[in-house]
Amino acid sequence: MNEYLSTAELHSLTGYVQAIKQAAWLKDHGIHHMMVDNKRVIVSRVHVQARIEGRSATTNTVPNWAAVA
Repeated sequence: MNEYLSTAELHSLTGYVQAIKQAAWLKDHGIHHMMVDNKRVIVSRVHVQARIEGRSATTNTVPNWAAVA
């Protein structure tokens, strides 16, 4: 299984075929994504799964040094 949703999966999730409309739907539903050349949307399965489960996906890959004390 790929780390990112396929075009068909994005269509199934958002109900839209056009990337710009998919991106708008994802934004409205709080799902992190990236638009490539205004032609293609990339969204991680982790972000979709987190949103479905009611939690936020962590996008910060830098250690939280404030938490270390």
